[in-house]
Amino acid sequence: HDASPPLPTATMASSSIRSINPNAEIMSKEAALFMNINAAKGLQGVMKSNLGPKGTIKMLVGGAGDLKLTKDGNVLLKEMQIQNPTAVMIARTAVAQDDITGDGTSSTVLIIGELLKQAERYLNEGLHPRVLVEGFEAAKKASIKFLEGYKIPCPGVEAPDRELLTCVAKTALRSKLREELADKLTTIVVDAVLCISKVDEPIDLHMVEVMHMRHKLDSDTRLVSGLVLDHGSRHPDMKKHVDDAYILTCNISLEYEKSEVNSSFMYSDADQRERMVAAEREYTDDVVRQVIALKKKVCDGNSKGFVVITQKGIDPISLDMLAKEGIVGLRRAKKRNMERLVLSCGGVCINSPEELSPEVLGHAGEVYEHVLGEEKYTFVEKVANPTSCTILLKGPNDHTLSQLKDAVRDGLRAVKNTLQDRAVVLGAGAFEAALNVHLLEEVKKTVEGRAKRGVEAFAEAMLIIPKTLAENSGYDAQDICIALTDEVAKGNRVGLDVTTGEAFDPATAGIYDNFIVKMQILHSAPVIATQLLLVDEVMRAGVNMRKR
Repeated sequence: HDASPPLPTATMASSSIRSINPNAEIMSKEAALFMNINAAKGLQGVMKSNLGPKGTIKMLVGGAGDLKLTKDGNVLLKEMQIQNPTAVMIARTAVAQDDITGDGTSSTVLIIGELLKQAERYLNEGLHPRVLVEGFEAAKKASIKFLEGYKIPCPGVEAPDRELLTCVAKTALRSKLREELADKLTTIVVDAVLCISKVDEPIDLHMVEVMHMRHKLDSDTRLVSGLVLDHGSRHPDMKKHVDDAYILTCNISLEYEKSEVNSSFMYSDADQRERMVAAEREYTDDVVRQVIALKKKVCDGNSKGFVVITQKGIDPISLDMLAKEGIVGLRRAKKRNMERLVLSCGGVCINSPEELSPEVLGHAGEVYEHVLGEEKYTFVEKVANPTSCTILLKGPNDHTLSQLKDAVRDGLRAVKNTLQDRAVVLGAGAFEAALNVHLLEEVKKTVEGRAKRGVEAFAEAMLIIPKTLAENSGYDAQDICIALTDEVAKGNRVGLDVTTGEAFDPATAGIYDNFIVKMQILHSAPVIATQLLLVDEVMRAGVNMRKR
């Protein structure tokens, strides 16, 4: 830049800080602004190449040499070590975006970077940042209003449109996994959410258990409409496979417990000791006998099985008694799994032996144990009317599994968001292209004076999404942007077809994005961009300055 004489205020401010703290590091007006812009551009450059289904994969190597292969922007930003303070701020916004909506991290980073990049053009011509910010504000308001009108309404939980949900999940997953795997997971994810969704209740994604087993291929991943527990029965004689089983979920301890107060028992001969031991066991044995009595009551004269699953322990003697009766006992189940069990098998979780009765039992078509190396898994399957289910991820190694796990989380969120928003937005860069035309044609006229420049910059910045999609698919970004805006100007809704590089209607290919994701991006990206634009000094003048 030409070295224009610094403004008197700037020199005064910096000299006054100098007099207070001679060690302070200061970046003055231009330098601070351009440092921020460059940081945003740098982060954008990293994230740019993995947007969309044709994006490339990043390989993160941890401190201990462990690998992570990922295309998920959220994972990248969380795992990457970022030094620059501005870049950290942008990364945090994007991670927050993922926590709220589950998708759109890369887009947030790209749009923030692009907003600053477009602003830089005008700033170099001497436009004041405040004027640009006014334009950004106006454009942001208009965009949110435009998004409200652009969304496509769809039914919620009471009459879910399966086809549409599948499209949304597929769009989210394809940008993270390879195609055939993404398509397979799509149906699993949609089924899982439909399984747990109830009318008039918020969808609780914790009711979908995500279990991973390390064997076979990632394409063997499946949905278990029931539950998979990560522990097995503890007695060698218990059956490994029970068909048509009653399930008793309880929170009762079937083991001998020590008394809570420190008590001692004096005895003078062996006989008294025997009686004491018998009396101590009596209570526990009594509970076990009650369970066995209940089993006999419901299973007499038929071939039904009986499974006891408790949150507390079962000691060897009790296990033995249960095994003799052909009852399968599982101990120390997780609290979360108890909630899920009741939801998937029916029945009630009981807390005291007095409540034992046939009414509290759940039912499952089959319960079996699967041993994998050291670990045992217990499957509870073929349940009549499940409202909780398990996604069983399989994969040959750890990084495949972690990639699957991240993807499944985002897929579940995408389906949940669609059901809750009752709306979707066309994907493939269609919304951004339409917004660009809308801002330039309609909104720019309504804004007074120099703030028009801000609206222009905002509109230009929106095109980064279709541009990047085009670049990642190997087409020319400029040609495609022009083609898209031309089509939109004619009044068509078009996005970019990544396979042919032509403009097309995303609805025909079923490419939809979540409404809430776009909304969140429009809310957060301009705010961060404007905050960074208004920074005119960066000072490192903390109390504990590094000793020089």
